[in-house]
Amino acid sequence: MSAPQQAQTYGFQTEAKQLLHLMIHSLYSNKEIFLRELISNASDAADKLRFAALADSSLYENDPELRIWIDCDADARTVTVTDNGIGMSRDEVIAHLGTIAKSGTAEFLRSLTGDQRKDSSLIGQFGVGFYSAFIVADRVEVFSRKAGLPAQQGVHWQSQGESEFSVAPVELPQRGTRVVLHLKEDEAEFSEHFRLRHIIKTYSDHIALPVMMRAEATGDAEEQPSETPDYEQVNVAKALWSRPRNEIDEAEYQEFYKHVAHDFENPLAWSHNRVEGKLEYASLLYLPRRAPYDLWNRDRQRGLKLYVQRVFIMDDAEQFLPLYLRFIKGVIDSNDLSLNVSREILQKDPVIDSMRAALVKRVLDMLDKLAEEQPQEYQTFWEEFGTVLKEGLAEDHANRERIAALMRFASTQGDGARQVRSLKEYLAAMKPAQQQIYYLTAESFAAGSNSPHLEIFRKKGVEVLILSDRIDEWVMGHLHQFEGKQFQDVSRGDLDLTALEDEADKSAQQAQAKEYETLLERVKAQLAERVKAVRLTHRLTDSPACLASDEADLGGQMRRMMQAVGQKLPESTPYFELNPDHPLIARLKQQPEGERFADLVEILFDQARLANGEQLAEPGRYSARLNRLLSDLLG
Repeated sequence: MSAPQQAQTYGFQTEAKQLLHLMIHSLYSNKEIFLRELISNASDAADKLRFAALADSSLYENDPELRIWIDCDADARTVTVTDNGIGMSRDEVIAHLGTIAKSGTAEFLRSLTGDQRKDSSLIGQFGVGFYSAFIVADRVEVFSRKAGLPAQQGVHWQSQGESEFSVAPVELPQRGTRVVLHLKEDEAEFSEHFRLRHIIKTYSDHIALPVMMRAEATGDAEEQPSETPDYEQVNVAKALWSRPRNEIDEAEYQEFYKHVAHDFENPLAWSHNRVEGKLEYASLLYLPRRAPYDLWNRDRQRGLKLYVQRVFIMDDAEQFLPLYLRFIKGVIDSNDLSLNVSREILQKDPVIDSMRAALVKRVLDMLDKLAEEQPQEYQTFWEEFGTVLKEGLAEDHANRERIAALMRFASTQGDGARQVRSLKEYLAAMKPAQQQIYYLTAESFAAGSNSPHLEIFRKKGVEVLILSDRIDEWVMGHLHQFEGKQFQDVSRGDLDLTALEDEADKSAQQAQAKEYETLLERVKAQLAERVKAVRLTHRLTDSPACLASDEADLGGQMRRMMQAVGQKLPESTPYFELNPDHPLIARLKQQPEGERFADLVEILFDQARLANGEQLAEPGRYSARLNRLLSDLLG
C-alpha cells in the first residue's frame, strides 16, 4: 500500500458539525455501541456485495469468503475494523462520511431529548452510526476501495471529528473497507483484546458473517517472540432466523433486533416462525418500543430485510406488509423466490400475496398476545403506534374486526385523555337496552369531553367513546359495526334514545313537540338557509342548544383537515336543536318578534357553533348582540 497523496480537505456541513459535537461530548452512557455500529455497517457492506455479485461474480475478485476482522493495538491505542465487502468509491466516501447528505440528519438533531440513553438510541435509526466512532476516538481513518475498481482507486478518508475531513487517493490491493480508530487517552480500555471480544459476543454474536480476531497468545511470550497468533472466529455467525427457536435465548433475539432496527432499546415483542410445505420461508418480526421520527411519512423507506436462500436481496422489501404495519422490523428469508428478484417482480408475484397474508396474521397474533398477556406493554405500543394501526381499519377489510379489537379509546368512563378502553370492555359495560356503540369525534379530548352532545349520556350513565386523533373521523367512516353492534356518532342525525327512556319521558316529549311547534318555525325563519331545520332535542340536559350533522355530512374534524390542506369543502348545513327543558328556551318561546328575539336566536346559534369547535365568521357581530343583551339586563 502506498502512502496517501494529493489529499483534499473538505468542511463538514453545519448539521454534520452539530452531530459530531454530540458524539464527542454528549453520548457517554453506552460508549461500546461504536463497535456494534461499525460491525453492523461491515455486515451491510458484505450483504451488498453478495447482491451485486449475483449479476457480476467478478466483483468477488477471487475472494468470495466474506468476513470481518477486528484488530487492536494497546500500545498505539488503536482499534481497526476491516471487511472485504462492497467498499466505497471516492464519491461515495465523500457522500457517506463527509457531507452526511441525508434528510434525516436535521430531524435527528431536532429529536434529541437531552437524555443520554434515549439520544444514543437514535444514532442508528437516523443512519449515522459511523459517527459513534468519535465517542471513543479523537481521530478516525477510513481506507476503502469499491469492488470492481482498480487498486489505484482506493480512498483514504480521515478526520479528527471537528470542522473538516480530508480525502486522498491510495493504492489498496484488497477491496472493502478498513476503519482505524485512534482512541482517546481515557478510552484505552477499548484497545484491550478481552474487552473487544466481550463487546462482540454481547452485541454482534448474531451477525451472519464471521467476525474474526487474533487468538489470545498463550505461554511465555519470551519463548515465542516472533509468532503472531492466527485469526479465529469470535461470533456464532449463523443467521439467527435459521436456527431453531429453542436454541435462541431472549438476549440473542434482543441483540439481533438492535442490529436489524439500529435501535438501542429492546423490542416489545417478536415472532419467529418457519413455514414448510407449499411455501418455504422463515420470518423474524419485531415490534419496536418507540416510534421512529418519520413514522407519519407514508413515503419513507420501510419494509423487511429480504433474503433468498440466505442471500441478502434488499433492505426495505415493503411488499410483505401493508402500510399500516410499517413500524414492524425484521427479516424474511424465502426458498421460493428467485435470486434475481426485483421490486417489480415482488409486486406481481402471487407467492408474495400468500406470504403477505400470513405475515399480517403473525403480526396481529403478536399484538393480540401482547394485549392479553402484557396489557401495560401493549399500552406502550398503543401510545407509540396506535394512530398508525388505525389506518388498517380503512385499508385492510379482511382483518378489520381483528384490528378493531386492538383499538384503544378515551372514554367518558375512562382514565381521562388516555386511550385505554377496548371495544370488548365497552360491550361488556353496555346498558341492558343499549343497542349501539356511541362515540364522538372532536378536535381534542378536552373539547370532546365538554361537548353538549354528551349531556344526556352522562345523565343516563351511558358510556361514549371520545375520538380526538386527526384521522379518527376518516377511520370511523370505514368501521360500521363490531361484534354485531352498530357505531353511532352522537353528534350526527336525529339521535334515537327511546330504548334508554321510560314511558314518562316519552309522553313528556310528545307533549313538548306540539307545545314548541310555533317556536321552531320562528327560529327557522330567523336563521333561514343557514340551517336545514330547527328541531327539539332530548340529547341536552344543561345546554340550551346544539348543532347536529346529517349522517352523510362531513364532520367538523374532516372539514378542518380538508381546509388545512386547501381542499374545497362540500356545502354542509347543520340542524339546529333546542333543549325544551332549558329556561332560556322557555323564555325564548315567550319572547315576541323583534330585535331582542332575533338577537337571542343569533346568540344561541353562535354559541352552538363555538361549542361545536367552529370559528365565527363575524365575531364582532356576536359581541355586539351579546353586549346589547347584557345592557338590557342591567337596565
